[in-house]
Amino acid sequence: MSTTRRFALGLTGLLLLTAACTGEATTRAPADPSQGLSTVVLLGDSVAAGEAVPLGAAFQAGDVKFRSLAADGGGNVVGPFSEENWPKLPDELAAAHPSVVVYQLTTYDWGSEQEQRAAYEKLLSTVTGIGAKLVFVTSPPIQPDDFYRPHMADLERAGDVARAVAEGSSGRATFLDATEVWGDTYQRTRDGKADRSTDGIHTCPQGAARFTHWLLARLADLFPGFTPPNPTTWANTGWSADDHFTGC
Repeated sequence: MSTTRRFALGLTGLLLLTAACTGEATTRAPADPSQGLSTVVLLGDSVAAGEAVPLGAAFQAGDVKFRSLAADGGGNVVGPFSEENWPKLPDELAAAHPSVVVYQLTTYDWGSEQEQRAAYEKLLSTVTGIGAKLVFVTSPPIQPDDFYRPHMADLERAGDVARAVAEGSSGRATFLDATEVWGDTYQRTRDGKADRSTDGIHTCPQGAARFTHWLLARLADLFPGFTPPNPTTWANTGWSADDHFTGC
């Protein structure tokens, strides 16, 4: 049975699962009740790049422009590869003309608390400098291998640092804790279906779809002029066969 077919059969379960993801955002930016979304830009690593596939379908269904700047093997603003990312990131963001920039914390956000804070504050200044709102989102918990194990303390601290930056931003940034989507630890399957990749890092179509449904609901909380499209308009449009979904 194809991945797309398996995913289509699981749509009802997906809708039931995601309907439960209605927790409040940890930190909220003030929003004009009439304000919707014009263009959303997603930043992050290969985990976010996979999630960008259903996000793109969902935003298209909701008549919102969407661009993913998530990068395989990087996409981070602190830690390894960040020095390569920063020279091009401000221009790429400005060219996209976003109203909202979502930064999903990456598996490469390594560094001290001071380094993480400086990077997140730099990102905040960059995003607000082009007139956009910044939304920090925590990444899914991983099952670390030898590559990631030495950096787990940094990754576990990153969410608290991003939260503090958002709380001190005077409403210019928002922090969203995606634990209500993923749980506190890596979970391979949910309701008998693959939710996360066997590599212990990435998401499968079901997980990416659950995250998409949750994120759109949270953005609607922040920007009441935005109405999330019904999942039936985007959940089974063929994106689940994308090459980003391996080990599913």
